Amino acid sequence: MIVTRSWLNEWVDLSNISTEELVKTFNSIGLEVDSISTYEIPKKILFGRVLDCKKHPDADKLNVCQVDIGTSVRQIVCGASNVRAGLDVVVATIGAVMPSGLTIKPVKLRGVESEGMICSAKEIGLEDIYDGIIELDGSIGSYTLGEEVSENPIFSDDLIEIELTANRGDCLSIRGIARDLCAAYDKSLKDEKKDENDDKRVGIGRILSLSHENNLNVNLRYKAVDLKELNLPFIVRLRLAQIENSRESDIESLMHYATHSSGVILRAYDHSFFCSKNEMLAKVSLTQDENGYASIMTKENKKASTVGIIQEDESKVTDEKGVVLIEASYIPPEIISKKMQESKMLAGPMYYRTSRGSEPDLDVGLCYCVGILESNSASSVFGGTIELGDSHEDKIISVSKKEIDEIIGANIDKAKITKILKNLGFDTTKSSANNFVVSVPKFRHDISNKQDIVEEIVRLVGIDNIPSKPFSFTEENRLKDDYFAYKKKRDYRHKAAFSGFFESVHFVFDEKRVLEQYGFETLDEGKELLNPIVNTLDTLRSTLLTGLLKAASNNSKNGYYSVKLFEVGSVFNSQREESMRMAVLFSGDRELESLSNAGKPSKVDFGFFTQKISNIIGEFELREFKTEHSLSHPFQSAQIIIGDESVGELFRVHPDVEESYDLDVTYMCELDFSKLPSGLKSAKNSSRYQASHRDLSLVMPKDMGYDKVKGVIEESSVENLIRFYPVDKYSDKSLGQNMSLTIRFVLQSMDKTLEEDDITKSMQSILDALKDKLGITIR
Repeated sequence: MIVTRSWLNEWVDLSNISTEELVKTFNSIGLEVDSISTYEIPKKILFGRVLDCKKHPDADKLNVCQVDIGTSVRQIVCGASNVRAGLDVVVATIGAVMPSGLTIKPVKLRGVESEGMICSAKEIGLEDIYDGIIELDGSIGSYTLGEEVSENPIFSDDLIEIELTANRGDCLSIRGIARDLCAAYDKSLKDEKKDENDDKRVGIGRILSLSHENNLNVNLRYKAVDLKELNLPFIVRLRLAQIENSRESDIESLMHYATHSSGVILRAYDHSFFCSKNEMLAKVSLTQDENGYASIMTKENKKASTVGIIQEDESKVTDEKGVVLIEASYIPPEIISKKMQESKMLAGPMYYRTSRGSEPDLDVGLCYCVGILESNSASSVFGGTIELGDSHEDKIISVSKKEIDEIIGANIDKAKITKILKNLGFDTTKSSANNFVVSVPKFRHDISNKQDIVEEIVRLVGIDNIPSKPFSFTEENRLKDDYFAYKKKRDYRHKAAFSGFFESVHFVFDEKRVLEQYGFETLDEGKELLNPIVNTLDTLRSTLLTGLLKAASNNSKNGYYSVKLFEVGSVFNSQREESMRMAVLFSGDRELESLSNAGKPSKVDFGFFTQKISNIIGEFELREFKTEHSLSHPFQSAQIIIGDESVGELFRVHPDVEESYDLDVTYMCELDFSKLPSGLKSAKNSSRYQASHRDLSLVMPKDMGYDKVKGVIEESSVENLIRFYPVDKYSDKSLGQNMSLTIRFVLQSMDKTLEEDDITKSMQSILDALKDKLGITIR
């Protein structure tokens, strides 16, 4: 929807409101502004008057004009076809810089001096109105010759494009938008309905009769005009160009202009179209056509128009003189839209307005249109109107003050609510002390319930003026421990699968003989199964390891050189107390045969398997550990520590066990599932400065455990030490009973990039601590 500031000012007083404030108001009341453009006419472009106009002595298409610009008379050569003596024009004087970049200078055209340029609308930066120069008239307000054109509000206007939602058909007109502004600014709408003196006029009943069928839900009102010498004023032509909607004839252009301004659907008919031969009485009939549409027909059943949709070309006014019937119509948008969906037909430009809701106050549009006709032509208007009014019952909505406050979330003053609704055109006279009984105006077809009423109040109060409140969640949390236990199990299963392991699922039963053979706990005699399924599943399992070994053995016997399995399941102690464990097995080749490994992939080793477990459960430490069962290798077993707590064991399977199960090199891990971390992870600060790495090769006894060295380093609390870890171990005859252990240190500061002195100082602190407490020195 396109509006201009000057056009709005015809319906509501905006004299003390800036365009910036106007735009802000539009956005706050739900009329979103899509774009703004301002007309800026250059300086030295003045109002002038052509005093004399003669043909150029040496050019047929040029005229030599004497133009009064207030302070002097200038001779200007003009080639416009519509230039003539007595015409008020726009003149670009010497020194004016046109929007195109052209600078006006004195020139000689075919031997005749010319001091300026008589301008068309396009040449001064306005929309192209018509061929030729601007023809000024009183529609632009008062002006004086020689006055700067840029001083006139019509020529220094602001054009605002508003993006309307589909439900706001009431704002598809200048008057409709002005009505919303009146509510926002608490101003009155300028509705100037003329009191017509019809005593001396020929009555419309002499030239027009209207017959109709009942129950067509159509409102019609007709005026008749004897059209003579219509000349559309400059402001109408300009504004039609601004909204990019001009028509073939002046009368059609006027209808569209009055419709865009008032919101009333207006059409002009040729009076003779409805008259039979040799008759002066036009007989108009409102009937239902073959498709069920309300249509304007002649006595001979020729269609003039389909109400609210399209006008037939034959009924349009072709001559700019003669008797013209002006029709104002209204049909409820829900009816016409529903009918169009049932039986589609070609629609004209007015259907968009009708289907979204046009202005139902037909008298406003007719008076506005006839007023422009009388002011800009020698036409005579027939007295009275012929009208058809369909019965209408106002929609009544009841809403209490308490409901309004609860929906809004704030306490709005009752008087303020009443004022807002009244300014918007709602009738609240039947309201009580604590209850609003709201009568919805006909032009607000989009209002249907109490929530719509509250929305109107909110947009006029302003969403920014309503204090915000935090959400209050009263629903009880339905996520219980069972869900989080399920989620934890699912997450670890997914992590194991993503790391390349396949899930293995077994019965919770196992063979008691096997468990006892390898030193695992078994059920007490009094807790044993009374009726086992089979002899090989005669007890409840106390470990997942034996089941995984059997599964891995079956895979190996079926020709798989790399077996990767995991299981998450229940185990039972001697008293049948249940707990959850997770076990992982990796046997044979680390990867498949490929070109990269020349068809000879490496076997899984302790470090590789440890990294795989870390991929599943996260960061942990290993400590020297001897398992209580005999499945493990005596020199390749470790305890898994997370934090300061033991969560399980990791080991290579004993070679004798590997052989008995026909397995290649095999590593296993069993974890207490309840001790594995789950839930949210806490973020830690990370330095943006570069980290530094330093290696220390330490000479230490072969029988000294790494945990002692680690403990001393941690206790020393060296500044800027982020982490450290062993990277190499070396021994030879020259070291005797000692060995060389290389440890890599990572140092980083949160405040700066560490300098060499800082690093050296930190490393020396570590060396001093190791020497003092363990007698260890660098190699």
